[in-house]
Amino acid sequence: MRILSHEIPSAVGQTVTVAGWVHRRRRLAAVSFLILRDRSGLGQIVVKDQEAQALLDELGEETVVQVTGTVAANPQAPGGAELVDPVIEPLTEPAQTPPIELWRPSVGAGLPVVLDNAPVALRHPAVRAGWEIAAAALHGFRTALDSQGFTEIQTPKIVGTATESGANVFALDYFGGPAYLAQSPQFYKQTMVGVFERVFEVGPVFRAEPHDTVRHLAEYVSLDAEFGFIADHRDVLAVLRSAVAGMLSAVGERAAPALERLGLQLPEIPLEVPVVHFTEALRIAGADPDEPDLAPADERAVGEWALREHGSEFVAVEGYPMVKRPFYTHPQPSDPRWSNSFDLLFRGMELVTGGQRLHRYSDYVSALTARGESADAPAYSSYLQSFRHGMPPHGGFAIGLERFVARLTGAENIREVTLFPRDLHRLTP
Repeated sequence: MRILSHEIPSAVGQTVTVAGWVHRRRRLAAVSFLILRDRSGLGQIVVKDQEAQALLDELGEETVVQVTGTVAANPQAPGGAELVDPVIEPLTEPAQTPPIELWRPSVGAGLPVVLDNAPVALRHPAVRAGWEIAAAALHGFRTALDSQGFTEIQTPKIVGTATESGANVFALDYFGGPAYLAQSPQFYKQTMVGVFERVFEVGPVFRAEPHDTVRHLAEYVSLDAEFGFIADHRDVLAVLRSAVAGMLSAVGERAAPALERLGLQLPEIPLEVPVVHFTEALRIAGADPDEPDLAPADERAVGEWALREHGSEFVAVEGYPMVKRPFYTHPQPSDPRWSNSFDLLFRGMELVTGGQRLHRYSDYVSALTARGESADAPAYSSYLQSFRHGMPPHGGFAIGLERFVARLTGAENIREVTLFPRDLHRLTP
């Protein structure tokens, strides 16, 4: 039976079979070394037989092989053990030389080259580490919300209208009629609060972003949650905090090798995330008090303040102006100019947007009327059906997975941790 590379050290003295990709070959005077890569890591095989050496010489890096040999202890080998007296069996024809040297510790190619050759570049241990971290974070998100009674849902990604009447949508032909790729599951997840009370979704969202920046994508993975019977947005922030803590914990437990490969240490999210009002955030950043939003430089300044004053890499900014929030946002009861919403900043960048929603039908009618729209419009009629028939006070949030991983790893460009990024210029591979 096949074992994985990380199991080799526990099988000293035994004859075992491993299989994977030829990661690296090294030929010395009397011996050759084969470094084999599988999903668990790297294993070392010592080749002394001349016939086996000749075969190995013919196999390019990335050729898929199966190797049977005896495990011997060697402190200098990966994990302290290696295979000797191997029988090497190619499982494919000799592989062509990859466009990127995958055996090097770091990626020498620039980002455009890596993205153009993603099917092969993703095999590099340092590149694939980003998605190992993402996969662990997904597990942590699901586990954290499962433990709090949330039900996972999946909602349509082809919709008849723009989710929030935004302009940045992808239009498509739907059997001869107009349709759009969903910008968010917002309307559906609110609707499902009326069914399950607590719901979450992991799925793609689509934004026709005209911005060619290091932080924007046209398609990304959104981790959404929505739940009922809350007092206000601070209840939402508390659940968000537990979800992020679960994500960080799962990354530490399930992606430890990836963290080690990248030389990373996980941050801690405090039990009480520091919170500042939007007006105070503008003051901290030295911004114009009449600004309706925080600029990236303002977010960085607030993040630096939170780290300096609270020792936290996370900080929540609450009370954004209602004019900058969607129509379904609940206003701040003491001053309706401000909203019961927040952004969670992580290392000086917005990571999460969340808040309390309106839950009374009459409030939706008023909110839409104030924006010159009608509650009877096709864009809203089915959505508002839930509120006609009773909805509890509720709220939710959405985390961008790729942005979370980018901030965690220190990636300068979000595309570095996106499997096959879609943006203003890229539709392949």
